Amino acid sequence: MNSARVTLITLGVADVARSVAFYAALGWEKSEASVESTAFMLGEGIILSLWDRTEMIADGGEGELPEGSGSMALAVNFESPEAVDAFYARAVDAGASPVKPPKKVFWGGYSGNFRDPDGHLWEVAHNPFWRLSDDGRVDLTSAS
Repeated sequence: MNSARVTLITLGVADVARSVAFYAALGWEKSEASVESTAFMLGEGIILSLWDRTEMIADGGEGELPEGSGSMALAVNFESPEAVDAFYARAVDAGASPVKPPKKVFWGGYSGNFRDPDGHLWEVAHNPFWRLSDDGRVDLTSAS
């Protein structure tokens, strides 16, 4: 049996157009398969779905969902601290709320955090103990 492969992450958002503009500024590309209430943003091997939060709640039968990311964070890994700094600055320029500016961290890497316009927490990091493949994927087979 193969392990589950995450291919889509859905974020409940208050304003789909605003979120599309934010993620487009970070390099995600809006798919032509998008509809008014749900935008599909194409990334490297994954799709970020930006779904109108009210419709997401109605569809899921939850009644209510907390805003933002709750007890989880999304992460993007980079090949260097300089690349982390550049992406973090790009996110803040696009409207992200700074949480923790990138800096050296206790485990030996370099990371920072920001929140998107809907409060979803993102980490940007450089882990010197992980290798990134040519297509930007984390390769843990050679992690030490």
